Amino acid sequence: MEDQLGALGIVLNCVVLWNTVYIDAALNHLRAQGYPVRDEDVARLSPFMRKHMNVHGKYSFAVPDLPEGTTRQLRDPDARDEDDEDSAEDESW
Repeated sequence: MEDQLGALGIVLNCVVLWNTVYIDAALNHLRAQGYPVRDEDVARLSPFMRKHMNVHGKYSFAVPDLPEGTTRQLRDPDARDEDDEDSAEDESW
């Protein structure tokens, strides 16, 4: 049980780092487009508030095949998300 808890701590740290990298990329993209990103709004962002994190300790990651040191492209906010149909079910808890 102790080993499992330790492993989940490592996974949580990885997920938080992953979220932080992409939140930063999204903010930089918005700023580059001239969108007004306010510091007081950024201060309220949290890498813990994401749908792919759960309290059950079960995570699934599909890692894209990317060149080393790069990240995937940010999603188009106007494009339909593949998970849109499932989002209502996920948020019902």
